[in-house]
Amino acid sequence: MQKPIAKQRNHPWWRQWILYFGLPLMILAYTYSCSVASTPESLPQEGNILVLGDSLSAAYGIAPESGWVALLQTHLQEFGYAHQVVNASISGETTGGGLVRLPALLRQHRPVLVLVELGGNDGLRGLPPVAIRNNLAQILQLTQEAGAQAMLLGIYLPPNYGEIYTQKFANIYPELANQYDVPVIPFILAGIADQPESGLMQEDGIHPTQDAQPKILDNIWPHLHMLLP
Repeated sequence: MQKPIAKQRNHPWWRQWILYFGLPLMILAYTYSCSVASTPESLPQEGNILVLGDSLSAAYGIAPESGWVALLQTHLQEFGYAHQVVNASISGETTGGGLVRLPALLRQHRPVLVLVELGGNDGLRGLPPVAIRNNLAQILQLTQEAGAQAMLLGIYLPPNYGEIYTQKFANIYPELANQYDVPVIPFILAGIADQPESGLMQEDGIHPTQDAQPKILDNIWPHLHMLLP
């Protein structure tokens, strides 16, 4: 049976986001990302890649083996890389929760790279951007102190949170990437959440569908591939 196209009423705020905030935020994020980690150090030939994320990385609402993290492991193997992906993502996770869990994860898995996909739930709860930024900064610092590289996987908020808050939130990822000299993907749902007619978002309008997972990986892979030996 053909998958029905998502109805516009399920994703009205993404249409508003495109009209009012999308272009300025994309330009700002692009400006930052172009100046960050232009010549990143290559990863070792093997080792663990830790994904510290929330429901966007925990395959919420879909089969776990269909999520972009599982697809990343398959992609690495197909390209002949020996790295193992460890998915430590939890639905509903916040930057504070990730920060608390990170030290034990670093000791247990000794990753060579940590993909940090956190902050969306903080933003949806309206937490102060400075608090979100501080938590992410500590996550990056702990990661680097453990001898691992880091990559920030960012997200944008819907415009109903207000232009000032939305822009402050969007600025967090490229600013931290610049400060800690790490690669950043400003919006991992680009081409997915900002195209409501594509049917790539679940009915809640927040989580991507199973069909969207390869696109998420497509958004991440070029940046990650630059780090691989």
